[in-house]
Formats: sequence, structure tokens, C-alpha cells
Amino acid sequence: MITIMEQSSDRMLAVRATGKLTDLDYSDIWIPALEKIIAEYGRADALLFMEPDFQGWEPRALWDDARFGLAHRKEFRKLAVVGGPAWVRWGVKLGELLMDCEVKLYPTEKLDQALEWGSS
Repeated sequence: MITIMEQSSDRMLAVRATGKLTDLDYSDIWIPALEKIIAEYGRADALLFMEPDFQGWEPRALWDDARFGLAHRKEFRKLAVVGGPAWVRWGVKLGELLMDCEVKLYPTEKLDQALEWGSS
């Protein structure tokens, strides 16, 4: 499940991921919020905070993530990924090669630092 964090700002979308992410998380929350930022500012900053109970993506949600990210790779300015299991961190490192933005990984205890970086 994705929920928008109160630390989000005009240009930065910060979300909290718990459990397993679904297609509805992307179609109802993540993608519309990012599209709004991109429409208003041209480029978006995004932060994904994975809680300890994060279990990954359903196949359709993983496809939504990859498709949207690739289609809009030039419309991201910064992407911060906080927490998550090692396999996710490896995936982010591989995905970084396809993105045209700054990407940073943070351990869970550095959430405040990631939020500061994402909103600067």
C-alpha cells in the first residue's frame, strides 16, 4: 500500500510503502500525484520510504512502475529510496542506469536526511 507522507512538498512527492504494492496504488495514488507535479513544475522529485513490512510489488504494479519511470525518465529531478530489502536496493541501482536524474539510497534511519535532500 502507498500512502502520501505529510512531508511531501509542492515539487516533491514522498510516499510510504507497506505490505505489497498493487496496480491501484499506482493508478490511484503514485502516478496521478507525480503527473500533477510534472504538469506544474516540469520535473518531479520523489521519495519512496519502504517500511520494514514492505513485501515488494505485485507483477502489474511492477510493470506500472517500470513503464511510468521509463516514459517519464527525463521528468524526474531527484529520486530517493529509503529502506527496503537488499534485493530492492540492487534493483534501484540497476534502474538508475535508465533514469536521467539523481538517485540516492538511504538506510531507514536516515529518512530525515533523505527528505531534506529530496526537497532541496
